[in-house]
Formats: sequence, C-alpha cells, structure tokens
Amino acid sequence: MATNQMRRDAAKRKLANQQQRRAERARRRQRIAIITSAAVVVVVVVGVVLLSTLGGRGGAPADQAAAPSAAPSAAPSVAPAALGSCTFTPTPNEPASKPAPVPTITTASTSGTVPVSLQTDRGAIPLTLNRATGPCAVENFLSLAKAGFYNNTPCHRLTTTEGLKVLQCGDPTGSGSGGPGYTINDEPPTGLAPAANGSVVYPRGTVAMAKTSAPNSGGSQFFLVYADSTLPPDYTDFGTIGAPGLATLDAVAKAGSDNSNGTGDGKPVTPVSIQSVTVG
Repeated sequence: MATNQMRRDAAKRKLANQQQRRAERARRRQRIAIITSAAVVVVVVVGVVLLSTLGGRGGAPADQAAAPSAAPSAAPSVAPAALGSCTFTPTPNEPASKPAPVPTITTASTSGTVPVSLQTDRGAIPLTLNRATGPCAVENFLSLAKAGFYNNTPCHRLTTTEGLKVLQCGDPTGSGSGGPGYTINDEPPTGLAPAANGSVVYPRGTVAMAKTSAPNSGGSQFFLVYADSTLPPDYTDFGTIGAPGLATLDAVAKAGSDNSNGTGDGKPVTPVSIQSVTVG
C-alpha cells in the first residue's frame, strides 16, 4: 500500500518530468526561431545582391552594385538630363582599367541607328544601337569601341535567376568593378512595359548600360538580355541584339554560371571574351 511519503515522492517526480519536458520544448522553439531568422536574412541578402548589382563602374551579376557588390545606397534623387544632353565626368579616384579618352561631346543625336558587331570567342553578337532611346550611351559605346577599349575583354557575369537573365560585359579587369575612368549620365527608359512595384520589363534582345545604385554612375559596362528581365527603370536601354547573337547567348546561358555571386549569378561556366568590335 502506498504511503503518503511515496505519493509525495511520485508527485515530485511527475512535476520534475513535466518541467523537463517544458524546458526541452522551449529550447526547440528557440532553435527553430534562430534557424528561421537566419534563413530570412540569407534570402534578403541574396535578393539585394541580385537586384542591386548590375553595376560596378558600369554593374547582379561581384560588381559594385548591376548589378554585383555594393549594397544599395540611399542615393539622392537626380532629375535626368534632357535626352541627347550628355555629361561625361572623369573619376580621378577610380582610374581607367584600360586607356580610354573621355568623350567631349555635350549633345548627341536622338535619331538613327548604328550597326555594331561584337566578335567573341563564342561567335558574333550583332547589335543595333538606337540613338532614340540612349543617344549618350550610343556615343559612349562608339567612342570606347573605336579606342579598342572592348578588345580582348571578358564578359564577366552571367545571371540566370527567374527574373533576371543577362550576360554582362565591358570590364577589362573581369572583376565587375573596372571602368573607363569616367561616368556617363543616366538616360532612363520610357518605352518599356511596366511590371510590379515600379519595375519594368527589359525584353529579350535588349542592350542596356550597367551602373551602380548611385545616379549617373555608368561607364563602360553593359548587359545583354537573353530573356525577359524585370528591373527598376534605372538602366539605359540603347540597342537590340540580332538573332545570331541571341543564339550565342542562349548557348552560353544554357551552360549556366558558377554561382560565385549567389544563386544563379556569377561567372559564366562557358567563358566569353569580346575579341573585337566592328562599327558599321
């Protein structure tokens, strides 16, 4: 027969077991909360890198922001210049990655197109530069091409994410942070289809300037859109890619990136280098 002492001892053991189970449940909840918080941070960081790094001194895919990789900055709002009004600003603290003259023009034509061919080690990529959408960017590209700036330079970044599919070129260093030693004014696109949250769709076949999150920070880097991509309307749309060039880009994109900058973002597994640029 159980005595009062035995009943008291049993009650104590039951209470101790209950307290132990509660403590274990509390510890499990704490671990889950920590893991969940860490996962959220990772997702946010990856999203910031992909959306803010089409940059360098001209770009996700690591670039100094267009893409990437500087974090997005609270850059002051700057009203864009009138279309065709060009400003090229030397950056003495960031010398040219390769000798390049600073364009001297202040006004560019806003009509007409210019045929250009990027001869790469993966095949020709014909472009049609459009003065109506990016007159200053066109003059900048032609100036750099004629100076041989793009000759023997890598396309350093391939992005293959769901909303961003581009190959980025134009940095002789291949690091994503190189440029011509000057910056060019922005020419925000006005004719692209709107998307969610104030973004626009850069359609397959678009040629656009890369830049950092700061206004008027483009230089020599540009990106080639091989599938519809959604971005803020901050990147100058200044040309289109011909069918043979799209076939070349599709082959490069199919091989993927090395993911060095994040999921679906890094150096192309199939290396691509611009050997020369032909104008006309």
